[in-house]
Amino acid sequence: MSFDPATLCYDDRGLIPCIAQAEGSGEVLMLAWMNAEAVARTLSTKRVTYWSRSRQAFWVKGETSGHVQELVDLRVDCDRDCLLAVVRQTGPACHTGRRSCFYTSVTEGERELMSPLA
Repeated sequence: MSFDPATLCYDDRGLIPCIAQAEGSGEVLMLAWMNAEAVARTLSTKRVTYWSRSRQAFWVKGETSGHVQELVDLRVDCDRDCLLAVVRQTGPACHTGRRSCFYTSVTEGERELMSPLA
């Protein structure tokens, strides 16, 4: 059975959030945005492609940094308004050089949970 990205529920800007999760460990690496074309490109190339809201352009994860996200599985939530990309991550996922973008805890005051990778 084929999949049509147009069946997803996009926001008023034509975007849908996509959570990147590490294959195996299940660690949440980052959240970014996709449009229908980014979803289609991700599925056809198996290289995770996002839509950069600041640059208004496609962004293939790792294209310039080498920190590639290879698609293992792309899943849609029950409301069809959020995606989960299970990926094989090469290097850090965060532009700060950390394994994950979610490196700051604020539960008991703000504290950093991980340092940038060497």
